[in-house]
This record gives sequence, C-alpha cells and structure tokens, in this order.
Amino acid sequence: MILRIKASPNARRNEITAWEQDPLVGPVLRVRIQSPPVDGKANKALATFLAKSLGLSPSQIRLKKGTTSRIKTFEIPDGTALPDSFPPH
Repeated sequence: MILRIKASPNARRNEITAWEQDPLVGPVLRVRIQSPPVDGKANKALATFLAKSLGLSPSQIRLKKGTTSRIKTFEIPDGTALPDSFPPH
C-alpha cells in the first residue's frame, strides 16, 4: 500500500496532525518530526515514528520516493489500518 506523507522537520515533538488534500498528489498525511532534515535524519525518524504509530516494525516501512522533498511516498503492508482522523493537538 502507498502512503503519502507531508513532513515538517524541526518540530517541537513528533506528531501526526491530520489528513490534507494536496493539489498535486491527492490525500497526504501531515506529520511533524523533531529531527532536522540533515543527512537523512528526518527520513529515518519519520519512518520509525510511522512504524510505531501504525503498529508496524520499522522494516515494514520503506521510503519509495521523496528523500529530499517534503512530500514523501512510503510503501507499507497492504491492509495496514490507517485512522480516519487524529485527535486535535
């Protein structure tokens, strides 16, 4: 399954905020990550955070596209439950 993420590095805390509609790629999940976007640190932190949030192991999540972009495409196992919405922060 493909999951598109709109990442915001250098956040105060790691958190999933909401689904958004991006005009170019469609629905994206907005995620804030504490790590800086240097040497792939934010990408690794994002993958680890997503795995924990979705109840998966980090090896089940693979970054397919967007290593240097804010919008990233991850491959996750088919049938992974994605919440419809997240609590407000």
